[in-house]
Amino acid sequence: MATNTESTAGTNGERRPDVVGMWTTADGHIRQELRPDGRYDEARGTRRSAYTGRYTVTGNHIDYVDDTGFTATGDIRDGVLHHEHLVLYREA
Repeated sequence: MATNTESTAGTNGERRPDVVGMWTTADGHIRQELRPDGRYDEARGTRRSAYTGRYTVTGNHIDYVDDTGFTATGDIRDGVLHHEHLVLYREA
């Protein structure tokens, strides 16, 4: 799995990682698609769209708000997405 992310300019000119795409755990059980429209769709095992909602990126930090109102956070470190207790890698 590729772990390289390219930086893009944020709205205030700061550099931030390009997070758009599919991210997955090493075992492939959890797959999180971060879409360019600020929405995400997370599958768990055979359960498609187990969690859906919106996300915002500030620097290397990601804030998630699930459609049910649940919130979570994540950070990109060295091209790896650390989302709460999960470690996700960008799919090639």
